[in-house]
Amino acid sequence: MNLLLKNRGALLILMFNLLLVFTGIGLVIPIMPKFMDTLGITGGIVGLLVAAFSLTQLLCSPLAGRLSDKFGRKKMIVIGMVVFAVSEALFGFAESSVLLFVSRLLGGISAAMIMPAVMAYAADITTKRERAKGMGLINAAITTGFVIGPGIGGYIAEFGIRVPFYAAGVAGLIAALINLFILPESTPAQEEGPAAAPAAVQEKRGLLSQLRYAYREPYFLSLIIVFVMSFGLANFETVFGLFVDYKFGYEPKDIAFIITFGSIAGAVVQLTIFSWILKTFGERNVIAACLLFAGLFIVLTLLVHKFWMVFAVTFIIFLAIDILRPAISTQMSMVAKDQQGYVAGLNSAFTSLGNIAGPIIAGFLFDVDINYPYALACLVLLLCFALTLSDRKRSLQGART
Repeated sequence: MNLLLKNRGALLILMFNLLLVFTGIGLVIPIMPKFMDTLGITGGIVGLLVAAFSLTQLLCSPLAGRLSDKFGRKKMIVIGMVVFAVSEALFGFAESSVLLFVSRLLGGISAAMIMPAVMAYAADITTKRERAKGMGLINAAITTGFVIGPGIGGYIAEFGIRVPFYAAGVAGLIAALINLFILPESTPAQEEGPAAAPAAVQEKRGLLSQLRYAYREPYFLSLIIVFVMSFGLANFETVFGLFVDYKFGYEPKDIAFIITFGSIAGAVVQLTIFSWILKTFGERNVIAACLLFAGLFIVLTLLVHKFWMVFAVTFIIFLAIDILRPAISTQMSMVAKDQQGYVAGLNSAFTSLGNIAGPIIAGFLFDVDINYPYALACLVLLLCFALTLSDRKRSLQGART
């Protein structure tokens, strides 16, 4: 029987978890300009808030990935959902930037627990043939969370800018209970003999050691691309709400509309033809094309002024991003073999490195000139595009020899 069909119920629960987590993350995007006014914080502080989330995600992701390999995916997911619920509720209660930082730090811990475990679980219940489809479905849940998160945040904020976070906290607790009582455990089969040795060595490495020796892995360039991509995209995503608020005077509902409908195409593609795209064009070509389109259209964001043009440009950017992320995850999972949790943890760690540096620089650049973060994002994404072309050329040369 097809493993993906056999484990459909588990896959749906995994998708629900990520849907909820990224809905909670997306809530803050249209509301953040109002938080800035209410609490008197600058763009630099906003960047630091985003970076705080990514910092704890970075520090905890490799450990969480190894723990999910050792103790099982389910335990990490349940604990992660509880921590997520606490972080969302705390953000709603916060009256100072200090509590906002505590909330984001806890949010990063929850993401570190949930993301590697979910990605590894999805790899456990799919064959290599089904892997692209499984990753596409998982990432569709992430995309959908980003789609409905800003929408919920923007429209429910009409009843109070804190209400969406209380709702996310309650939903997080419900999700933890669903995982605890319904989701079956899944752990990868352990190989016997010498083949298991490399994994055992990696299990003992700490975060710094893992990052230090990552260059030895066959997927190292993919990790570099993950970092550069995350850095560039974080520049775009961190200040988007602030950018259109300051430049065009958009309200939370306007920001929510652009992000919500601008991301729908990505979710549709991931749910329908993502697997076909990868099989037809290959991971490397898809990744390169998405990086190129994302970089070029971010530049166009600086040049357009009418609402419908902002909407159209943002639509293309989100479509490119939403194809790019699962394409990289699929590429890395193919070489992970019996170390899915470990590789997923490294993937999350390099993503966090980009998400730490990107928002901090974007936030402070925004305080200098609102156009600077997007100019930098374009340069970084095009640099990443050049890296993928270089890797592709090297692979072709290696194939000929």
